[in-house]
Amino acid sequence: MNHIGTQTIETDRLILRKARPEDAQFMFNNWASDDEVTKYLMWQSHKSLKASKERIDFLIDNYKRPDYYDWLIELKELGEPIGSIGVVELKENVNAVHIGYCIGKKWWHKGITSEALSSLIDFFFNKVGAERIESRHDPRNVNSGKVMQKCGMKYEGTFRKADINNQGICDAAYYVILKK
Repeated sequence: MNHIGTQTIETDRLILRKARPEDAQFMFNNWASDDEVTKYLMWQSHKSLKASKERIDFLIDNYKRPDYYDWLIELKELGEPIGSIGVVELKENVNAVHIGYCIGKKWWHKGITSEALSSLIDFFFNKVGAERIESRHDPRNVNSGKVMQKCGMKYEGTFRKADINNQGICDAAYYVILKK
């Protein structure tokens, strides 16, 4: 793959961009502190603004790496980030990326996450040279799977009791899209 790092990506309604120090409050308020948003995720909701600041600092520090890909999802009409999307696992040996995402519940069911994921599929296939893009979800989080399907990803199978999230040990339903 030809790693170019986290680049700004613009869609009709969104700007996918690098985090900035002033984004910590938006992260905390709009998605990271909500237990319902993080219910099926692998990280705990942020209990303080300090946790969001630490996450933002981590992102900013990693942006200097050309193989690091993590974006905040900014809604243009709002002018502030409402979620995040990025590579949670880079599989260099098979030219694959595994993408994870999270968005504030106020913006659920509006096609925003699908719009963000679609733009990353295009980015990774056409700019980075990935051959395989995958994602997974806890089957109890049905809407996450619908996002993947809407983006043209195909269901590959469910690994039983193969993952862990804030609900404990769980199944993992995998979806994939191939470049060819």
